[in-house]
Amino acid sequence: MALTKEKKQEVMAEFARKPSDTGSPEVQIALLTNRIKYLVEHLDVHKKDFHTKKGLLDLISKRKKLLKYLKEKNFQSYKNVIEKLGLRK
Repeated sequence: MALTKEKKQEVMAEFARKPSDTGSPEVQIALLTNRIKYLVEHLDVHKKDFHTKKGLLDLISKRKKLLKYLKEKNFQSYKNVIEKLGLRK
């Protein structure tokens, strides 16, 4: 598994709007980004793992949709998330 429970809690704490926040777009985008990074590393080693590649493309698509939603609803928060995660938008 890509994220341990502790790592997931750290990510949630960093991007959460309030202490018990687990479902805001910021948190979801951050968790997806961590999973995407893990899968990219996995695919570097296992080049013919096409099933994982399909899952990776699905995660990228989901993150893209969440980023679009966040950009429309709260542009300042969108800019902060992009900057913190190092995404190139």
